[in-house]
Parts: sequence; structure tokens; C-alpha cells
Amino acid sequence: MTFLELAEKVLKEVQRPLSQEEIWRIAQEKGYANQVGSKGKTPWATIGARLYVDIRNNPNSKFTKTGQRPARFALKEFAGAETTFAEEPIISTRTTKHNYCERDLHAFLTYFAYTYRKIYTKTIYHQPSSKDRYAQWLHPDMVGVYFPLHKWEQEVLEIAREVGNLMVKLYSYKIKRELTFSNLREAFFQAVSNSSWAHQGYIVAAEIAHDEQFRDELERLSSSFGIGVIKLDINNPDDSVILIPAREKEFVDINTMNRLAAINPNFREFLRGIKNELTSREIRKEWSDRVLSAEALIQSMINVEKRHA
Repeated sequence: MTFLELAEKVLKEVQRPLSQEEIWRIAQEKGYANQVGSKGKTPWATIGARLYVDIRNNPNSKFTKTGQRPARFALKEFAGAETTFAEEPIISTRTTKHNYCERDLHAFLTYFAYTYRKIYTKTIYHQPSSKDRYAQWLHPDMVGVYFPLHKWEQEVLEIAREVGNLMVKLYSYKIKRELTFSNLREAFFQAVSNSSWAHQGYIVAAEIAHDEQFRDELERLSSSFGIGVIKLDINNPDDSVILIPAREKEFVDINTMNRLAAINPNFREFLRGIKNELTSREIRKEWSDRVLSAEALIQSMINVEKRHA
């Protein structure tokens, strides 16, 4: 049985939309999972990738995607059925650690930031300025910018320039593979240190501890320092979410921005890109990280798992 056949069988029986993890869990409960030839370490991710590709490329696909965060799949014949699936908890089926590194998460954050609010992101490589002894406290892993250009008329934009109120928002991101008690305080101190130049600063992770004591400390630190938290979902990018919103600063730290621009060419390019887009009123994106599709992101993680299998 192929993964698409398995998905079709499960969805036909339940007659309601399911997430990729829910499809796999039900397949395990019913014994269908044993009929799939090759499973790998993350079979639910493979199911999601196959469904995404089939929906996108096959005009006669039997499947449809419904909703976001979480995204679910259904057979077209049952897609309109009334259900209460949005109220059901998402059950994690992951039993093994993934083999990805923090750099693998950059593309997932780029996708989330763009689909969430059309924030354009750029990776800041530390190597060009690694001689700075305080580099780890100065450099964000990624930066982002939100432009109001698509919302404003040209006349309004010109007046905003004159009065110094362009409403451009700058973002700073510190990325961690996982966030637990062992690295929570260090992650927050790094995020606070390297986000003073931005309107909002975030810690981003794919694996975040769930216990109540940890979440209480996470919320306490976020409330104290204004740093937000983003949870990336590497199995289904559309399920990524802002767990705790960042507290927005009215004024940014120009001195820190200038210091970072002076020692890092990636950050200088980021600032030049913003200036050029505002001048031309046309977002060309050459200076920002490429936004991959959700299917491509899922496949990238499948490839990572294959390399470490």
C-alpha cells in the first residue's frame, strides 16, 4: 500500500478532515500502517508531503487541504461535511529525535514569517564578523522586515516619509533546535541582547518542553523581557505558531543597529534592501531568503532523515 492509498483509506473511513499525524495514528490503530512498504522515521511527514504534492500537481486529485495551523486533509467528497475536528487535540506521534540542525530551521521560519504576515527574512551569518568577542550576544540568527507598501497609496507613503512614520517593522530571531530548562535562560539572554535594534524579538524553536513548570518559566521570562516565542512544526509548516507574542518596542536601538551593520555584511545588505524597496516602492526580494513551499520544506526534512538513516 502506498502512503496516498493509506491516506485515502483512512479518510474514507472517518469521513472528516485529519492532520497528517492523525492519519498516521489512526492507520496504526487500525493496523493499516503495517501494510506500507517503507516507513522511515517520520512516516506522518511523508504522508503530508505526498498529499501536498498530489493536491498541487494532480488536477484529478481525490484530496483537498483545509484550514491552516493546523492544516488538515480530506477527501473531496467529504470535505464539506460538518465536523468538530477543530476542537480535537493534536496528538504527537513522534517517538524519535530528529537529526536536523538549527540551520535547517531557517527555511521554516522564512516560510512562517512570510505566510503569517508577509515578513521578509534574511539569515545573518556570524562568520564574517566572528572575530568580535561578543558576537554571540550581538548577532541574531535571522532578521525580518514588514513593509506597509502594499497597503498604502503613493501619496500617503510620501507623506509618511516626510513625517518620519513609515510603519516599517523590524524583527530579530534567535533560533534554537530545542528549548528546555537547560538552555532557556541562555536563549533569553541572547535574544534580549541581540534584539534591542528591532521592534520585536523572538526565540524560535522546533522542540519546546511541555511540562507546566517549564511553560510557567517561559511565560515569566517572556513577560519580563518582552521576547516572544515561535514554535516551528517541521512535520507540517502550516502548523507553526506564535506561542507567546513579543512586546513591541516603540523605539529601536540605532547604536546597536549601526554596530551590527559595521561588522556584518549580511546585515548591511538587509538594511540596503529595505532602503531600496522603500525608495522604489517595489519589493524585489533579491536580498531576502527564498520562501520555499510547504511541500519542499517537508521533503527537506525527509532528506535529512534519509541521510542519517
